[in-house]
Amino acid sequence: MTTSFGAAAAANPVVLKDPKLQIPSFHGLRSANSLALTRSVHALPVPSSSTRSLIRAVSTPTKPETVTEKRSKVELLKEQSNYIRYPLNEELLTDAPNINEAATQLIKFHGSYQQYNRDERGGRSYSFMLRTKNPCGKVSNRLYLTMDDLADQFGIGTLRLTTRQTFQLHGVLKKDLKTVMSTIIRNMGSTLDGERFMSAEPPEVVKARNDNSHGTNFPDSPEPIYGTQFLPRKFKIAVTVPTDNSVDIFTNDIGVVVVTDDHGEPQGFNIYVGGGMGRTHRMETTFPRLAEPLGYVPKEDILYAIKAIVVTQRENGRRDDRKYSRMKYLISSWGIEKFRSVVEQYYGKKFEPSRELPEWEFKSYLGWHEQGDGSLFCGLHVDSGRVAGKMKKTLREVIEKYNLNVRITPNQNIVLTDIRAAWKRPITTVLAQAGLLQPRYVDPLNITAMACPALPLCPLAITEAERGIPNLLKRIRDVFEKVGLKYNESVVVRVTGCPNGCARPYMAELGLVGDGPNSYQIWLGGTPNQTSIARSFMDKVKIQELEKVLEPLFYHWKRKRHSKESFGDFTSRMGFEKLKQLVEKWEGLPAVAPARYNLKLFADRETYEAMDELAKIQNKNAHQLAMEVIRSFVAQQQNGKSE
Repeated sequence: MTTSFGAAAAANPVVLKDPKLQIPSFHGLRSANSLALTRSVHALPVPSSSTRSLIRAVSTPTKPETVTEKRSKVELLKEQSNYIRYPLNEELLTDAPNINEAATQLIKFHGSYQQYNRDERGGRSYSFMLRTKNPCGKVSNRLYLTMDDLADQFGIGTLRLTTRQTFQLHGVLKKDLKTVMSTIIRNMGSTLDGERFMSAEPPEVVKARNDNSHGTNFPDSPEPIYGTQFLPRKFKIAVTVPTDNSVDIFTNDIGVVVVTDDHGEPQGFNIYVGGGMGRTHRMETTFPRLAEPLGYVPKEDILYAIKAIVVTQRENGRRDDRKYSRMKYLISSWGIEKFRSVVEQYYGKKFEPSRELPEWEFKSYLGWHEQGDGSLFCGLHVDSGRVAGKMKKTLREVIEKYNLNVRITPNQNIVLTDIRAAWKRPITTVLAQAGLLQPRYVDPLNITAMACPALPLCPLAITEAERGIPNLLKRIRDVFEKVGLKYNESVVVRVTGCPNGCARPYMAELGLVGDGPNSYQIWLGGTPNQTSIARSFMDKVKIQELEKVLEPLFYHWKRKRHSKESFGDFTSRMGFEKLKQLVEKWEGLPAVAPARYNLKLFADRETYEAMDELAKIQNKNAHQLAMEVIRSFVAQQQNGKSE
């Protein structure tokens, strides 16, 4: 399960371990009773020179005249926005197809981004992307059908499943935003933070939020935790169970892992803090970072512990420069011990030592599985999470006909749930005919690959990602075959159009990060179970030159790896200096006998030439297209005969 909190909160000096990489200090904002320093919200004493930072309520603009506080433009907009409303509420009522800069910044807090088609020349055709909020990736039957309808009526006719287990709806016009949002809310979904769309909040949530025994809250505020400023930047939380790292637990601001007793009953939680992917090219003071252990809390304390972490970031996260405002920079500056100490003061307790956990695994949940209640679920692979065309039509037919509920996975796939055993065969047949194959018929490279939307709609994209990854994966498969790697072998490939890292490329075994038109940074060294961070290997590699880098890397991995050594572990063990030498000296494969997988498929020249012409239309060769046709045919036949 993954979720995100909207931006918001204060700061402190960020001091990196490398003294050459210093980020300027910033004095943070302070809530009432911050760190149990009891005082009135309106009577703010001037701190002594030994005080670590300015003590001031976020919700109270008054401050000592002797202190100069620097805040980013977005921070000022938030403070003047009447809790993220103004001027967005007014801009949505105008006849213009777009909204102004202030509203553009604020609408992000409501799960929407203003976009325009960057492929178009001349004027800009503005539209909006809407992101839903689906805790645990849960999507009811009614909500799925609603989203499917909205995509056709108000979007670009496609749905996108995101790495945060939500939907993205692209192409919504401004005049339709309220209609789309209200329709989602009415049908048990929400894009608006805090919108209660199914039932009242549980009493334990209300109690934990309102508890101010450790100076965490703004008294008499409609936002007792966020105040007028909210958090300094996006804030991501993931929850999982031991062994299951499908959520990329270490990439989140907070990672929560359920700890159970011998009978499987939840007893408490291990908490990890300080993960994050975003960075800026050629700015070494920005970096991806893995979360690290904070400690263990009993299950009855989890809401208070999470609140204490959020408040620590609110009070100390940087607000002067958004590049450094994620919580990972605060922890990198302070170190985990100091961070834990401050959190404990808001928590009111000491964290217990983290409980020992088994090794992490990546779990795709693809294929057919027992649900545990007598029903089945079926996980379906969706390339880059894009549900379109025949796939979209067939999914709707199946979900509607059998009244199925749905889950979205952190790997952008879809899980159909609550399936009766008698429905398995007909559902399998229909899905296979639409190209939704069982996992054994999907290329292993595709199963773990991810890409962000990038061009043409993302305003931050430098180059292609989603549109380019299908051909990229085919080229990687070709290199695999060329160097003698088996079809069932794979590496985790992730591609983003910019360094923000939305598809988490810095955890990949092979990460491609856009750094120019048709140009990428190559990152190596992640692991298949997403527990190690990758490092930058090469800059400015043109997409058409990629084989010159990948061929020597995969060739030497095939020949020099240890038993069952993953590509990521191999690159880390070899070291980047050695790998760069191998790339620089590469003159192509040594002369060897033809690969044993280069099967003869064509008995006559006419058939080959006809297939070759068809293949060129799809930017493939005849052998590739023939193999795809054969695999698809075999899959449909076997799926249709399965029980």
